[in-house]
Amino acid sequence: MLFRRTLRTSAAALVLLLPFAAACGSEAQAESPSSVTLKVGATGWKVEEAVLKYAGLDDTPYRVKWSQFQGGDQQLQAVRAGALDLASSSEIPPVFAAADGEPNFKVVAVQRGATLNQEVVVPKGSKVTGIAGLKGRKVGYVQNTTAHYFLYELLKQAGLKWSDIDAKPLLPNDGLAALGGGSIDALASYGTSIITAHQQGATTVGSGRDILSGNFLWSARDSVLESPAQKAAAADLIARITKAYAYVRDGHEDGFAKITADATHQPLAQARKDLVDAQTQRPTQARPAGADTIASQQKVADAFTELGALKGHLDVKSFWTTALNADLRKSL
Repeated sequence: MLFRRTLRTSAAALVLLLPFAAACGSEAQAESPSSVTLKVGATGWKVEEAVLKYAGLDDTPYRVKWSQFQGGDQQLQAVRAGALDLASSSEIPPVFAAADGEPNFKVVAVQRGATLNQEVVVPKGSKVTGIAGLKGRKVGYVQNTTAHYFLYELLKQAGLKWSDIDAKPLLPNDGLAALGGGSIDALASYGTSIITAHQQGATTVGSGRDILSGNFLWSARDSVLESPAQKAAAADLIARITKAYAYVRDGHEDGFAKITADATHQPLAQARKDLVDAQTQRPTQARPAGADTIASQQKVADAFTELGALKGHLDVKSFWTTALNADLRKSL
């Protein structure tokens, strides 16, 4: 079994390396893959790093330095500050990062993914049973993220305005502590904070599952796109993550569920269920930038303009590029 797995993952890695070698060989002879270091962000826990290692696809010819953040908004801030080369986020953080001055990044690819564990929760014992019950209450949310967006959309669906709640911007961990301590009545958040909230007895009163598009964006610093070797490395890494999740779905869910359970401090059975449910709802896979993905983010940006969170109309296509499309298609 181990020999077969090694052959499969080695073959997959070889396929991934071919376009990378071609891209670097002719255009950047002075910059070898081994000289490239990509500084890459991860939200919640370093799941991308873990899945690559699990699938045997972490043997990149370039170096990857992973950094952990509580949200995609913090990743985009790190890109703006020059601390990250590649950020992964929902559609929302790049909107605010681009609106806050001249952006030094471009959205280069889309990773399709599940929209589970994107919820509004209330603490154990709460009498609130739905979004309408939040009127006049203190609601924590993660500003400039999916939580901000789906909370706004859920309020509209319930016939409420943003001003009908006492909205409190909080980071996921701070929001979780505030919910448990009773200083807020509800929390709109995502990922491990929602998993932990449920472990503490919280119940769901609203979900972003069918509101969010499932488009998670890869944003690269402009300097990455100016370097053929770094650009090829970014495309290769994004493609490897798609290959790694394909490996997980091919009968290897149990092993990765164990890794997930250990990292997120949840029961193995729950971690496996969440993993299978997520990959069933929307298999994790990358795709190049396109007109439809740009239009999807434009819809989100327009909602924030309507909310008043953006000062005016933002044309999102101004910070998208197809510069990575050819390299990504080759790597995939």
